[in-house]
Amino acid sequence: MDRDTRVYDDIFQLLPSEENPTPLVRINALAPAAGFDLFAKLEWMNPFGSVKDRAASFLIRSLEAQGKLSGERGMVEPTSGNTGLSLAVMASAKGYPMRAVVPDKVPLTKKALLKMAGAELDVINDNLCPAPGLGEGSIAIAKTHAKAQPDRYAMPNQYENTENTRAHEETTGPEIWRQTGGKITHFFASLGTAGTIVGTGRYLKRKNPDIKLIVVVPDEGHDVPGLRTPAELATTNLFEEDLVDEIVEVEGELAFRTALELIRKEGLLAGPSSGLIFEGARRVLSRDPDAVRGGVGVALFCDDAFKYVDSFIKHVPELAEDTAP
Repeated sequence: MDRDTRVYDDIFQLLPSEENPTPLVRINALAPAAGFDLFAKLEWMNPFGSVKDRAASFLIRSLEAQGKLSGERGMVEPTSGNTGLSLAVMASAKGYPMRAVVPDKVPLTKKALLKMAGAELDVINDNLCPAPGLGEGSIAIAKTHAKAQPDRYAMPNQYENTENTRAHEETTGPEIWRQTGGKITHFFASLGTAGTIVGTGRYLKRKNPDIKLIVVVPDEGHDVPGLRTPAELATTNLFEEDLVDEIVEVEGELAFRTALELIRKEGLLAGPSSGLIFEGARRVLSRDPDAVRGGVGVALFCDDAFKYVDSFIKHVPELAEDTAP
């Protein structure tokens, strides 16, 4: 491996670390406050396309260390998309079987990507999934597979496994601290499993307790893929509310409209969760521009727009106009 020339022995050497961070890109045209430097951390630059590469790599590494994975014994995991995709690609490359329990409301594109990555799919009915995108039903089914067939499946369990938060405590947090030269004052993220905000937040707060950790959540009834409201966090045991300085609610519809702004004004091919996080950051920083002057913020951009084209068209129907031959 030679990072200077970007020559690697295998795809796993591209996984992020303090020495090999995902990029920070300054927000320019849409900068929400004069004198405040806001950066997007581009997690779609991870080798398998999203922030979930971090947690997935730590989950697999932990199972390997425990001797729980082999060519005969693979993984079973409930997923609404990105974590499952990261796990499936890594598992296939390492020769491990992968079974993903997926709600049928997950877009066909994501289901196809999981199959392309080598996963076997268990598609379950919506009524087993009370939370948008993923629910307790799919988690229970995955646990049942792991319990009934322990010689065939190990369950990483991203919702309870502290390797999820550890991944961000050991990679995302140190990367951001180093990239900003320790000048970061605000960190913006969202809630899924809560691993990102908790792991990154723990590290940053140890470095400087005055850093503001701000969680941006969609409103009730949203359909922003992969995100949860605080009321939907029953499926995860990882959230530490006392760590967070503020929770900002943004209308889910704006996730798509704001992502389009980022694409068109900044050249950042942001997915809807990135759009929602940026919209929340914009609101917080615009409230009192003088109070944040001289600060440095990082907004986590979870993944890009490509997996969500159908969702964009649903929420921004004019995108489909004048596209017929």
